Amino acid sequence: FWLKVRRRVLVDTPASPEHFLLFILKNPLVKMGKAAKSGSKKVAAAPLSQKKKAQTKTNPLFEKRPKNLRLGGDIQPKRDLTRYVKWPKYVRLQRAKRIMLMRLKVPPAIAQFNHTIDKSQAASLLRLLKKYQPETKKDKKQRLMELAQAKKDGQDVSSKKPQVLKFGLNHVTNLIEQKAAKLVVIAHDCDPIETVCWLPALCRKKEVPYCIIKGKARLGTLVHQKTATCVALTTVRQEDNAELGKLAESFKGMFNENVEIRRRWGGGIMGQKSQHVTQRKEKAIQIEQAKKLGLSIA
Repeated sequence: FWLKVRRRVLVDTPASPEHFLLFILKNPLVKMGKAAKSGSKKVAAAPLSQKKKAQTKTNPLFEKRPKNLRLGGDIQPKRDLTRYVKWPKYVRLQRAKRIMLMRLKVPPAIAQFNHTIDKSQAASLLRLLKKYQPETKKDKKQRLMELAQAKKDGQDVSSKKPQVLKFGLNHVTNLIEQKAAKLVVIAHDCDPIETVCWLPALCRKKEVPYCIIKGKARLGTLVHQKTATCVALTTVRQEDNAELGKLAESFKGMFNENVEIRRRWGGGIMGQKSQHVTQRKEKAIQIEQAKKLGLSIA
């Protein structure tokens, strides 16, 4: 705007300063500029009705203290960091082993250990085995002290052979070979599995009833150990003969005479993504075959 005024002044005004001032005052462009400058500022209109905010009374006993969760501030809330935990090496190894056994094809001699007795059968079996728990070190010490005292007093110290569970791999193997074992119970999770993978075949050869149960720790508690690979019953009391016979008969049908267990391979279970890929391939092959035959598959 002022550039325009300056050009006009330079072209139209005379040389004397008095004439220059008169020209500036009379020029309509200068007046318009002033009017525009003065009219550019607008005062905001007053609101019609101002709403009054309701004042809430605060209790001085319960002061509001907002948490500051920045660095050096309040303690952070607990979060589930399970996915970010670096697990110990033994945990990672056992998880990797589990997945590997699912993916790879497992031969029948090892795959048979996945075929175990069910929960109700395990409960009745463990109930029977618990009656024939071997004595603890404390009980044995007390029994020997009583025998020594009786011998000292000149009493008869003859005692019957106790009817207890037999445990230990070598001991149980000898009992099976001698056909002295009435029932053999093998744990499914022995590590390495090669320690017991031949035991079912030996039981079948010697016609000794056997079964596979979940958990070597469960067998361990029966014989006062941390774990036990296998346990065996050689003799039972008269009142438990019927129950033992019933269990042995059912386990013979499930394990000794079951030919399918010896032939069935294990593993070969792929992951979720691989399963979806194979399903899509199969579907594509079906659609292709249907097109050739002139059918339509939805």
